[in-house]
Amino acid sequence: MTTETPIGARHRNIKNCQTEGASSDVRSCEQEEDLREWQNYVQKLKVKVLEQVQDQFGEILDKALTESIEPPSRIKFLLNGKTAQKQPSRAQRMDDGKVFKERASLLDELFEISHIRTIYHMFIAVLLIFCLSTLAVDYIDQGRLVLEFDLLSYAFGKLGTVTWAWAFMFGYTLFVPYYILDFWGSLYHKLPSKLGLSLGLGLVLSVIQTCVLGLFPIYTVVHHQLPPASRFIVILEQIRFQMKTYSFVRETVPVVIKNMPKEGENRRFPTFSSYLYFLFCPTLIYKESYPRNSHIRWKYVGATLVKIMGCLFYAHFILVRLCIPVFRPETNQPFSKRTMVLAVFNSILPGIMILLPCFYAFLHCWLNLFGELLRFADRMFYKDWWNSTSFANYYRTWNVVVHDWLYYYGYRDFLWLSNRRFRGAAMLSVFIVSAVVHEYALTLGFGFFYPIMFLLFAVFGVAFNFTMNDKRQSPVFNIVMWACLFLGQGVQVCLYCQEWYAQIHCPRTGQEGFWELVLPRSWSCGYQT
Repeated sequence: MTTETPIGARHRNIKNCQTEGASSDVRSCEQEEDLREWQNYVQKLKVKVLEQVQDQFGEILDKALTESIEPPSRIKFLLNGKTAQKQPSRAQRMDDGKVFKERASLLDELFEISHIRTIYHMFIAVLLIFCLSTLAVDYIDQGRLVLEFDLLSYAFGKLGTVTWAWAFMFGYTLFVPYYILDFWGSLYHKLPSKLGLSLGLGLVLSVIQTCVLGLFPIYTVVHHQLPPASRFIVILEQIRFQMKTYSFVRETVPVVIKNMPKEGENRRFPTFSSYLYFLFCPTLIYKESYPRNSHIRWKYVGATLVKIMGCLFYAHFILVRLCIPVFRPETNQPFSKRTMVLAVFNSILPGIMILLPCFYAFLHCWLNLFGELLRFADRMFYKDWWNSTSFANYYRTWNVVVHDWLYYYGYRDFLWLSNRRFRGAAMLSVFIVSAVVHEYALTLGFGFFYPIMFLLFAVFGVAFNFTMNDKRQSPVFNIVMWACLFLGQGVQVCLYCQEWYAQIHCPRTGQEGFWELVLPRSWSCGYQT
C-alpha cells in the first residue's frame, strides 16, 4: 500500500473540483485548495498553541502552589509514592520553622497589570484633589496660596529626643542580649549546674530588659511629653526590639543546647554580623542567613521614599479636610446616642482612607525599602487580605511579619507546651496578646486610655474569627468582611478624635483616682468653646 504525498493529494483535489463543477476553471479550483490548506494549517497551529499555553500555565500554577504551600512531610511521602517508615516526633514537628524564599511583594506584581495600576493612579488623583481643595479653601478664607503642614510639624515634634531614645534602645538591643547569651552558651556545656546558670542569667537579662526596653520608653514619652507621632515611633520601636530580642533568644537557645561541641571543635553560635543584620531586616523571625538579592535597585529605593512621603501627606490631608472640621470644638456636640451614630458614619470614609495609605506606606513601602537596601529577597510581608471571605484569613494575611511571630512563638509554642490539646486556648491567647499590645501602643501614643482597639480585637475579633472561619468561601462573606472593616474604622476614628479633643478642652474633676484615669472624658463633656 502506497502513501499519497501532499502534492499528489493537491492535484487530486483540483481534478475533483474541475469534475464536480463544470464552470470551474483551474485557477478557481487552485484558490479553493489554497484556502482549504490554509484553514488546515491554522487549525493545527491553534491546537499547538493551546497545548503550549496549557503546559506553561500548568507549570506556573504548580510553581505558585509549591511556593505558597509547603505540604506536611506525611503528604510529601505520599506524593512521592513513598511510605513514611516513621512519623516525626512532636518535638521535631514543632521545631520546623519559617522557610524564607526569594519572592516579590504582591502589589509589586499586581502593579505590572495596567488595570490594577489604574487604581493606584486614582489614589494619586485623589491626593492632588486634596491639595487643590486645601489651596482653594485657604485662599477663600485667608487669601493665601501656600500649603501649610502645621499638623505634621506638631505630630513629629521633638525628634531630637526621639533620636537619642532610639539610639539608647538600639545600643542595648545590639550588645546586651547578644553577649549575655554568648556568655551563657560558652558555659552551658562546661558547668554541671546548667539549670542554675540558665535561671540566673535569664533573670539578669529579664531585669535589664524590663528596665531598658520596658520602663525607659514609657518614661521617655511621658516625661518629655512627646507629640503623638513621635510617641508612636518610640513605642513601636520598643515593641519591635522586644520581639526581635525574643526571637533571637528563642531560636538560639535550642541550637546551643542540642549542639554540644566536641573536643577541639568550636561551639556553634550566631555571628554578630548576622544578629546586626537581623535587627534591621524586615522580619521578626531570626535566621543565621536569609535569601539575598544580587544588587540594590536604587531607582526602586528612590521611588519608594517618594511613595512613603506621599502616603504621609495623604493621611495629613484626610485628617485636615475630613476629620478636624467634624470633631473640632466649634462644631462638636455633647455626647449622646444620636451624635455618636452620626459621627461614626461620618468617620467611615476618612477611616478607610487612612487605613489603606497606612497599609501601603508601612507594610508595602517601608518594609520593601529596608528589604531593598539590605537585599532581603523574601518580600512576602502581606498576602491578598482584600480577597478574604473570613476574618480568620484576614488576620493571617493582613500583616504576615507579625503573624509569623505570633504563630511560631505564641500559638505553636502554646500547643507544644500543652501537648497539642488546647487549640482554642492557644488561638485565644494569641488574640489577647495582640489586643493588649495594640491597646498599649495606642494608649501611650495618644496619651489616654480608651480601649476601643482592645474590644475590637479581644471581643469582636475573637467572635468573628470563630464564626467567619475558613469554611466561608462565598463572595458574600467578602462583602461582609469589608462592611465590618469599614464600620470598625469609623468607630475608631470617631471615638479617638472625640476623646482627643475632650482631653484637651475638658478639665479634670480634681480627683486623681482610678476612674478618673480610665473613664473617657468625652462621655461627660461636650468641650464647646
